[in-house]
Amino acid sequence: MRSGQARLAIDYGSADTTAVLAWPDGTWTPLLFDGEPALPSAVLLSEDGTTVTGHHAWRAAPATPHRFIPHPRQPSEQRLTVADTDVDPLDLVAATLRHVAEQAHQLAGTGIHDVRLVVPAGWGPRRRTWMRHAAHRAGLPPPQLIDAPTAVAGHLLATGLQLPVGAYIAVCDVGATAEVSVLRRGPAGFEVLATLADPTAGGTAIDDALTTTLTTSPPGTGGQRWAMAASLRAGKHALTDHPAVTVPLPDGPAVVLHTGLLDQAAQPVLHRIAHLATEAITAAELTPRDLTGVYCVGGTARLPLLAKTLTDAGITGTLVDQPTLAAARGAADAGATNTIDPTTTEEPLPPVRRAAAIALPGFASLALVSQFLLTPEWRGSLMYREAILNWGELTMAAVFAVIACLSAGTVLASTIANRTTTPTSPGIHTGTGILAAASLGVAVSGMYAVVGSLYVGYPVNGFLRWTLLPITPTITAAAVMALIAARQWRTPAGGWSKLLAFPTGSVLTAAAGMLLIQYSLTADRWPHLLLWIDLAGRVGGLLLGIGTVMAVVSQPILRLILSAPLAVITAALVSWPASGILGAIYAIAVTTWWLRQMWTHLLRPHRPPQ
Repeated sequence: MRSGQARLAIDYGSADTTAVLAWPDGTWTPLLFDGEPALPSAVLLSEDGTTVTGHHAWRAAPATPHRFIPHPRQPSEQRLTVADTDVDPLDLVAATLRHVAEQAHQLAGTGIHDVRLVVPAGWGPRRRTWMRHAAHRAGLPPPQLIDAPTAVAGHLLATGLQLPVGAYIAVCDVGATAEVSVLRRGPAGFEVLATLADPTAGGTAIDDALTTTLTTSPPGTGGQRWAMAASLRAGKHALTDHPAVTVPLPDGPAVVLHTGLLDQAAQPVLHRIAHLATEAITAAELTPRDLTGVYCVGGTARLPLLAKTLTDAGITGTLVDQPTLAAARGAADAGATNTIDPTTTEEPLPPVRRAAAIALPGFASLALVSQFLLTPEWRGSLMYREAILNWGELTMAAVFAVIACLSAGTVLASTIANRTTTPTSPGIHTGTGILAAASLGVAVSGMYAVVGSLYVGYPVNGFLRWTLLPITPTITAAAVMALIAARQWRTPAGGWSKLLAFPTGSVLTAAAGMLLIQYSLTADRWPHLLLWIDLAGRVGGLLLGIGTVMAVVSQPILRLILSAPLAVITAALVSWPASGILGAIYAIAVTTWWLRQMWTHLLRPHRPPQ
């Protein structure tokens, strides 16, 4: 069981229903029904009055076709007659939602109080109220209704799509039916400018065309019809992984279904979808060139021919990752963005030991820059003296200054986020803290360069080159992480201060290594101490290599494996000419650590919990 209250997002479609559970730490998982992420929306009323849902309803349909309802989602005022009995479609929809709720409770292990339902953008107040009543009959808490295209747009933002305020996009939702919506991103969210739907332009129409193509005579209204429909559903699904599949027919020999036949049957339907998209864009008083992109979701959107058909119509379509789950995923993210629950997204208060650890890189930076300034190697006569400087030590002093500033900024931001009572995402405080700390780190590094230039009496250019250039990649990575933290609602497990806590063991080991290296390069070369001084430098090189690996790798076994060769290399490099290379190596390791933390945080929301 995961900590915090889970959010349940349900995308109830005409043919299939998908749902995901999301947690406050950003992890999520799709609900599986008989091992599949899509639950058929179809229901079957058995003779004893119970309702059979999903895959079980499809399997029972050939035996009792007069009790099978493949598409329960009907207009709110419509009634159905099943086996000479009037049935309220609301009860049928509630049966499927109840099935989803039971599956979600089993997975979450606790009650779910936050539910989002995805609805078509073209639905008016009556149909939206009807859907709320269905959720109530299913035993769900009052749901938050989210328009399907808005949910998809939220999913696109959560997965990294850059959409500036004022950008236009179109969402082409192609499942059993088709709906195309044009949206504009405003300062407060997405606004639906136009939406058009066509119930005859979707997967159901393609299934009917396939039936006509594969059979000499259309099936009747009895069990053969649903048996064939079930075979076609399975065949279409299998074509996503195989170029051709064998489809059994209830009234004849099996036939081979391949992508060519599927494209032939789908082409007229896909042309209607392209025409629908063109009309929707025109209705929004835009042209395809005005759009940032056209994004396709839904099971039928996986057909490769759809992108080609849209391109032929002058529209560039992009298939969204996990198209059947995009709306449900976006509904979970959109709800979390709009409603920040302090009980589930609160930034933990950093422990005292983490705040105290900030001092370590700070003291290491001061020790290194002090030794750098006090121990230059002077060569030449009095009038032509030349200072031989350990540029690598100056580089590492600047790197540790940046680490100290970033650590302090993150801890302070986490503390402020924990103490604040305003409804603001902790990531906003963290992003602000990182940017401010990065600026301070650059200022401190620049100060080291200026002080070093004045103290040694050399032009400042060389000092700036060894302080600012090595930290630029780290500062850039930190700035990107700040933007990620500010725009995303989720808080990492343990808080931002834990995610961005640089390993103190690496700081201590690498700093000790560079101090020993500089000592070995500048100590008096008494004959009887020469061996010990050189040994100190080699040990320093070993420690620097080990500290570098500790920054990049967290697993102990990998640290052990990688430390040996790198430590030998850095120990062999200890010399005046190679001192700058040693500092640059550690600066690269610090940048790699920031990139790894960023990558880990970005991947976590898309990985189902184990």
